[in-house]
Amino acid sequence: MSQTDLHPEGDTALQDALAMDDDVALSETLARLHPADVSDELEQLSSEQREDIIARVPDIISGDVLAELEDDVVEDILPFLDADRIADALSDMDNDDATQILEEMEDGQREDVLDAVTPKERIAYEESLAFDDETIGRLMQREFVAAPEFWLVGDAIDHMRQTGEDLPDLFFNVYVIDTAFKPIGYVPVSRLMRSERDIRLSDIMSNTIVKIDQDSDQEEAAFLFEKYNLISAPVINDAGRLVGMMTVDDIIEIIQDENKEDILALAGVSDAGLADTAIETVRARAPWLFINLLTAVLASLVIARFDYAITEIVALAVLMPIVASMGGNAGTQALTVAVRALAERELTTKSAWRAVRRESVAALIIGVIFAVVLALIAYIWFGDKQLAIVAFIAMIVNHVFAGLAGIAIPLGLKRAGADPAVSSSVFVTTVTDIVGFFAFLGTAVLILL
Repeated sequence: MSQTDLHPEGDTALQDALAMDDDVALSETLARLHPADVSDELEQLSSEQREDIIARVPDIISGDVLAELEDDVVEDILPFLDADRIADALSDMDNDDATQILEEMEDGQREDVLDAVTPKERIAYEESLAFDDETIGRLMQREFVAAPEFWLVGDAIDHMRQTGEDLPDLFFNVYVIDTAFKPIGYVPVSRLMRSERDIRLSDIMSNTIVKIDQDSDQEEAAFLFEKYNLISAPVINDAGRLVGMMTVDDIIEIIQDENKEDILALAGVSDAGLADTAIETVRARAPWLFINLLTAVLASLVIARFDYAITEIVALAVLMPIVASMGGNAGTQALTVAVRALAERELTTKSAWRAVRRESVAALIIGVIFAVVLALIAYIWFGDKQLAIVAFIAMIVNHVFAGLAGIAIPLGLKRAGADPAVSSSVFVTTVTDIVGFFAFLGTAVLILL
């Protein structure tokens, strides 16, 4: 059953089974679905409907389903589950996915769940939770396949067959280690299976291996995967010993989370999940709107300083918002490009001056183009050559400052240790508004009055 079939005009098969109050039909409907589709269905339901389903068909909450659910939905359904059921689900999951579920729990429930898992699992989970959020130590998969360099291909294959369920569900490389358990190379599983049993691993391993420190930020890991086209990578501790691995499926999730976070931060909002209430959404957005209100007041103070000019020449009030709006849009364009380049490590200290020069020249050219357009509009509209000159000068000045602000502000924030995606938009908007109004009204006073 495809996802399209499950959502005809918003009415789902799962909701139909709920409406019939038939536990057998509900169970059969869920059994036909892929875990990812089950998670999609659960995310579309209300909290009360989720509680009803879990009470009637408790087996729905498997490790595969929990791993696919959005964090806010996981947080919503955890109180409906007992510790033993959660522990069973975690046992079916990779360590990294299980750790993400434990993160969403209240302290009391987390302790109950840790008491219900095996001692070996508890140690692994507690080691992961000891790391800071969004670090590789927290996110890495602790199940991996490693073999000493003197082993033969046959030894590695026999070892994997004997290990059985202790192997990770998905892995791509066998990591070759030295006597200190430090990774010195890797053998892709595809190469291992094509090789003769009596060949040493050291003879077929790849020596160029990219290692990720367990204390690294998740963005650093995503950058390394993209730069070196990795499908998996070993994770090492401070002593250089192999302690885990990252795979491409984890990195894809990290990249999606980071991109979503940056996009929302540029708009000054946080993610509003399906489980969030209106009050929670207001609390997340109101502080940024308050900051925007303060910056708007600053721009209004500039306008108030030139109120006499607006009173004498009403046309200024008509053209003034055009200059400020065009500058704001130009600054946002430059800012978006700069934040993306910083995230992709394309904009560095070495390339910063070249980027600033490029944006300045581009802003000047664009400013001249639209200054001519606005000047013609002003002249045709009001029949005043001097007013057209004012609009021409102000448009160029504001575009140049907008371009500079769009590239310089995120660079400065990055160097100061702040997140450019979160803070830049407020500063850029403030600069373009204040400069736009000041350039236009100030030039008007000099030329027209």
